[in-house]
Amino acid sequence: MNDYDYHPEPFTWGHEEKFLPNRVFAGLEPPYSNLQQAKTAILPVPYDGTSEWRGGSRHAPQAIIDASQYLELYDLELDREIYKVGISTLPEVEPLLSSPQDMIDRVYQVIKGLIQKEKFVVLLGGEHSLAWGAVRAFKETFPGLSVLQLDAHADLRDEYLGTKYSQACVMRRIFELCPITQVGIRSLSQEEKQFLTQNKLTPFYMSDLASNTAYIQQIVNSVSEDVYITIDVDALDPSIMPAVGTPEPDGMSWRQVLDIIKSVALHKHVVGFDLMEFCPAEGPGSCAFLLAKLAYKLIGYAVPQEG
Repeated sequence: MNDYDYHPEPFTWGHEEKFLPNRVFAGLEPPYSNLQQAKTAILPVPYDGTSEWRGGSRHAPQAIIDASQYLELYDLELDREIYKVGISTLPEVEPLLSSPQDMIDRVYQVIKGLIQKEKFVVLLGGEHSLAWGAVRAFKETFPGLSVLQLDAHADLRDEYLGTKYSQACVMRRIFELCPITQVGIRSLSQEEKQFLTQNKLTPFYMSDLASNTAYIQQIVNSVSEDVYITIDVDALDPSIMPAVGTPEPDGMSWRQVLDIIKSVALHKHVVGFDLMEFCPAEGPGSCAFLLAKLAYKLIGYAVPQEG
């Protein structure tokens, strides 16, 4: 039996329970929260070892899960209760402070096990470097995998502050594994611009989204049949998502993000997704709720409900 098969009984004092149950996504109860029956697994990873500016994304998973308690489980847009696909919340992955590479490897191992259980994985970071571990795991099961990145930053440096495993390098490492499509980019270094040119990569810059009404179909066409979605939440405009480590003005709207992901999920097979770089202390509580709702809606788009 591994850690993710263990579900202890509620602690009681005599015949009366004295403690609230552990917080799980959307406050779900069995059978919808049981890992064995659930199609979806929420994986919280509280790690931010290579954050460059404003830290605190290690507190993001619990903040998102806490805010999710207040979701309406019926989704008006999809006209269904998304939770009925089953959403199990796993224990937090214990951080390793030895090196970012060790932590990425740990995420890879955990997600590999969840893929073997045929779960749709939602990774709640934590810093963006963790996405590399997730992509490595999915690439082994889906050889034709591509990655759709929503982000303010290109994250294509080969090395940053002495390590190739920094969150500033995560998409460079992922590109070494599989094709990438970058959306919402509005900040990058000269080194990254040269890398894009040399490799004939053309991101969907934020300025392009404003002037091109056909960009959604172009994004859909750019990804493979099997696609993993990685979302650095600073892709969103700071007016609605100020709680990030490296904010950039002129970001994506809530509706733009939903329209892109809904279209990708409609035409492609989304194998999993992550939400990264949320720093709860840097913004109001509405930011945590926005991300809880985003996670819930993305599960609804990507995970079909039987019947």
